[in-house]
This record gives sequence, structure tokens and C-alpha cells, in this order.
Amino acid sequence: MNMHMLTELAEKGEIRELELLSLEGGFYIARVRLEHTELTLLDDHAKPMRIGSTTHLRDLLQRVPPFPCVLVQHCVHDEMCGTREGPIGALRIPFSLEASF
Repeated sequence: MNMHMLTELAEKGEIRELELLSLEGGFYIARVRLEHTELTLLDDHAKPMRIGSTTHLRDLLQRVPPFPCVLVQHCVHDEMCGTREGPIGALRIPFSLEASF
């Protein structure tokens, strides 16, 4: 999914949620959840778009109608140490695309 397609889907109200996934190396990628599928936001070279922060994402989407967003951070320490029993879920923090001051 490119920015043009994301904008069109947002205008139609078809985006259920955007997950901003934190990855090793200090950057993020965006996964867009629709009714029956999930798509990765791609750059002009059809590669996953590298996003630097929630502020960077807000700048990219400033002209796009708002939709629900969540920052997803996996806890590598828990996965490595295995201190908890049962499945380990990611930390999910909702945030808004509106500028915060």
C-alpha cells in the first residue's frame, strides 16, 4: 500500500487501524488493518516505509483523514529471559494523528 492508496482508503473510512511497529535499529514500519486484510505502508520504491517516530508519521499523514493508530513495542527482554509463563503480548499504546503540543 502506498500513500495514495492509504489516503483514498482513509477518505472512504475503510481503515480500521494503523499499527506503528517498533523495530530493532530505532525505526518503525506501518501496518494498515482493513476489514479483511493487513497491508504494509510502502515507499516510492515499493519497500516498507521507514518511519522515524510518531511525529514523523503525523507529518506524513497531515492531509489524510484521521483513523485509529497504535504504537506496538515488543518486549525483547521478556522473550530472551523467559521469566513469564504463557504467551507474551506486545505493548500496544494508542495515539492520535492530531498534532500534540
